Amino acid sequence: MRVLRHLTARHRTLATNRTLGLMLAFNAGAMNAGGFMAVRMYTSHMTGFLAALADSLVLGEFALVLAAIGALAAFLCGAAATAILVNWARQQRLCGTYALPLLLEALLMLLFGLLGAATLQWPTPFAVPLTVLLLAFMMGLQNAVVTKMSSAQIRTTHMTGVVTDLGMELGRMLYWNRRGTPRASRVRANRERAQLFASLLALFVIGGVVGAAGFQYIGFAWVVPQAALLLALSLPPLFTDAQRLAAWWRGRRVAE
Repeated sequence: MRVLRHLTARHRTLATNRTLGLMLAFNAGAMNAGGFMAVRMYTSHMTGFLAALADSLVLGEFALVLAAIGALAAFLCGAAATAILVNWARQQRLCGTYALPLLLEALLMLLFGLLGAATLQWPTPFAVPLTVLLLAFMMGLQNAVVTKMSSAQIRTTHMTGVVTDLGMELGRMLYWNRRGTPRASRVRANRERAQLFASLLALFVIGGVVGAAGFQYIGFAWVVPQAALLLALSLPPLFTDAQRLAAWWRGRRVAE
């Protein structure tokens, strides 16, 4: 409980940022791959939706234009919701500063799992079912959580950026510093960052395999363990906040 409370707490360390980032990379991979099995779309891939938006405009396929706009808007709203929740928690000096958006994501995942295939038929104004918008919103929520807590050093759904960063670190490792190059001018790789990026990629892929297999063989119920993981991350610090609030309320009643 103590470890889980610190992972999403207000005070951050490099170790907690990395641990939470790796756990959420696994979750993002599972949700992205499992979501594709459900709706045939990778709902964290905003670059792809932007490209689809441009292509569909030229081809005159306006249903696809609406679908891309809907997914982009849902992802954007998810990121905005995280910013609102985190900033409010900071102002209230809550222990679980980063727990609220993860709790919201867990509840939405449970809703997605419980409703199951029914959500695939719910129409929206964006020419895609509610499931697509829900998954994109959750991806926006999660990516913004890790971005804010790590000051944009870690991303869990933006693997293009992770691969780019890993490639640059590998380039630094392979760079040959000529003999006589001043120490201050030598190119040096940050092996810890390279290890972090490689771990994020590996866990995203492993999560994708687990998510795809879970949906293939279990169905919509595969999201329940994923939601349980997020609940385990978000509830301990929020429970601490609830205890503090209860103690404050009891003290106020005694003072009256």
